[in-house]
Amino acid sequence: MLDTVEAVQLRHSRDTPARHKAALGQFFTPVSIARFMASLFEPAAARARLLDAGAGVGTLSAAFAEACATLGIGQLHIDAHERDPAVHDALARNLSAASAHVPRQFSITGGDFVETAVNRIQFGALPRYTHAILNPPYKKIHGASAQRLLMRQVGLETVNLYAAFVGLSLELLEPGGQLVAIVPRSFCSGPYYRPFRRWLFERAALRRIHLFDSRVSAFKQDAVLQENVIIALRRGAAQGAVVVSHATDDAFADLVAAEFPFERVVSRDADQVIHVPGPAAPPAADAGPRPGRTLAALGIEVSTGPVVDFRQKEHLCRQPEPGAVPLLYPGHFSAAGLIWPRPNYKKPNAIRVNAQTQRWLYPAGSYTVVRRLSSKEERRRVVAGVVDARAFPGVEQLGFENHLNVFHQNKRGLPLMLAHGLAAYLNSTIVDEAFRSFNGHTQVNASDLRRLDYPSLADLQTLGAWAAGFDAPPVQEAVDARLEGWLR
Repeated sequence: MLDTVEAVQLRHSRDTPARHKAALGQFFTPVSIARFMASLFEPAAARARLLDAGAGVGTLSAAFAEACATLGIGQLHIDAHERDPAVHDALARNLSAASAHVPRQFSITGGDFVETAVNRIQFGALPRYTHAILNPPYKKIHGASAQRLLMRQVGLETVNLYAAFVGLSLELLEPGGQLVAIVPRSFCSGPYYRPFRRWLFERAALRRIHLFDSRVSAFKQDAVLQENVIIALRRGAAQGAVVVSHATDDAFADLVAAEFPFERVVSRDADQVIHVPGPAAPPAADAGPRPGRTLAALGIEVSTGPVVDFRQKEHLCRQPEPGAVPLLYPGHFSAAGLIWPRPNYKKPNAIRVNAQTQRWLYPAGSYTVVRRLSSKEERRRVVAGVVDARAFPGVEQLGFENHLNVFHQNKRGLPLMLAHGLAAYLNSTIVDEAFRSFNGHTQVNASDLRRLDYPSLADLQTLGAWAAGFDAPPVQEAVDARLEGWLR
């Protein structure tokens, strides 16, 4: 049956204009992923009522129906919500065919799932669901939109439809109900999704999280570049250990899994950041920085570079000139170190000092900087460099462009050896592995860098003295060899 569903899905995906799918945030679930998601449900009662919000052509519902025999389910009712009327006929045919696996009834609801769900929650409309399976739409929700206002009526605050669908579906589950969803990893960290994470953990236990290590594989038929996770939640259950699994792609040929304490996966602070450790990570490791090993405890701060170049166009200079100071971009840093000024560089090399720009500049000094944008396919997610004050004789101020993060002490430079030590440490595999466990997007934000665990000031300065002895920044293999067995 699922082979037929997949053929329908591929045909509809091919024949639907990309702009139509983008407007709906519509990306269909590959059959292999649908089967894997259905396998994550735990055996349940003989009767099930399934919610499939954002049902598409019914691939997830069909996979669930296929799994019912294994789950001990002998009777199934499917409530499928799908906003796009163009797929309703295919959805109805596929849900009808599900009777090959289990006696079932189904209903299809169009319109806005957010509005429907909020009304049900507010007015206590029954019945609630025993199961929910979702590949929700991926689309931002503006703060003043009708959907955001509706969600606030039930206490849910989030910035993307996928999180809205998951949060509302969870609220519609009965106690003990199970939810499995494939969603972007972006909800796992960052302040924008903090209220959503709180909503989840107030209502459900996290049982499983699966990460696709390739960003291009989960929805390759739609050429979606997104880091995706599958989560399994149980409404009202006691929180226990979490199974974390990885696979490169939707073939699951290299699937590996390990069990971790909840505290290793979800940070114990108010942010409740979700880490996705590799299966080989030590189970006893703690999620998040240890007390006394944070940047704040070291007296170091990290901030986003304050110069937003398109807002300062009239003050920027292609090359240095009198009355201007260096303006540093990520492109000024390479494996060879800091290169400034760069001839024939497409970006400005300097910014004029005047009443309009003064507040965006830092005092001249030594700093550690980290690029704000990275690619998951790069060898490292965190790429750090050093600004050596000696490179700018006679300069009193420096400009840092917005695509850099800047490590400083109260808006002033760092001791040079400390700057070198920070850069070497941030460029290590230890940091890369820790960073990847909780960061699932291409941005490296200052808030992410604050979450890392850091060595002591003395250790950083010792490391810096070693790193500064090289003619160019030490390669990663040398850094890793230096740190091996020292900081763990």
